[in-house]
Amino acid sequence: MLRELGLTSWVLTDGKAGDEMQALSVADALSLSPEIRRVRPRAPFSWLMPWGPIDPRERPGAHNSPLVPPFPDLLIGSGRRAVPYLRFVKKASGGRTYTVFLKDPRTGPGAADFIWAPSYDRIRGPNVLTTLTPPHRVSPERLAAARAHPDSRLAGLKHPRVAVLVGGSSRHHRFEAQDAARFTAYLTTLAESGAALMITASRRTPEPLRDALADLARRHGGFFWDGTGENPFVSLLALSDAVVVTADSFNMVGEAAATGVPLLVFEPSGGHPKLRVFLDALKEKGVVHPFEGRLEGAPYEPLNSTPLIARAIAEGLARHRRALGLPDATFPLENP
Repeated sequence: MLRELGLTSWVLTDGKAGDEMQALSVADALSLSPEIRRVRPRAPFSWLMPWGPIDPRERPGAHNSPLVPPFPDLLIGSGRRAVPYLRFVKKASGGRTYTVFLKDPRTGPGAADFIWAPSYDRIRGPNVLTTLTPPHRVSPERLAAARAHPDSRLAGLKHPRVAVLVGGSSRHHRFEAQDAARFTAYLTTLAESGAALMITASRRTPEPLRDALADLARRHGGFFWDGTGENPFVSLLALSDAVVVTADSFNMVGEAAATGVPLLVFEPSGGHPKLRVFLDALKEKGVVHPFEGRLEGAPYEPLNSTPLIARAIAEGLARHRRALGLPDATFPLENP
């Protein structure tokens, strides 16, 4: 593994949870323990990103700079504010650092040595890999472990068990009062049909909806994670017979698709053309169905792009190091 070869790595973002999670997921698949570097560019430099320079107040040597050398062998970045920092590190390292960017950098394929982007983005190039689902940490090994040693809070629930992954208002989606009411009504119908709901909410979930979901789980013998104890997210997925997920998070939909169980998507107000393309592609594969208060669909081959992305990065890094005359970084990956 890369760590055993003594190679160093950074994950660099502006701290957005979704971006950092994807980058850490790839690092996990490479068996790396990266340093987490978070950039905080201020105006006017933040306005110019991803095309402009880094904030000079974050250059090496500046107080609390995120770019303290030595620079890493591998740098994984995500988010448009990270793009100038990848360029900076690439140049400052004399080209030694192999740079990886996750999602479309908006500046073209030259933004990094390797780019992963979802297939609904337009970017293409010889160094660009596109996949339908995003990288995540819900690996087959973690799901298997959660099934072999089930969470005691969930193990006694009746079947069918339905994991309910709830997001909230985002840049493109809004949970209006009528959306929350409709979603709660659908879940109530599902619970009354005999399903055991295993619910987890996010920091973006509106408080009234969170309270309604907790009450629903309590009244119908389900489970609602209130933030206490170990996070049961992987266990919810591993023990589910179906998954209900809100459409405001591409990451949550991608994680749910790793289970192989029917995936029911609830769409709040708003939307985005890229989401439509993403969901339609999953519908064509028989993975996604609209959620309207009932279970639909059949099992499918689980979707997990993370090992494919990790392998492409490992191979690219190995070629990069050979070209520089550095020790080889080729190694076998599990779950190719």
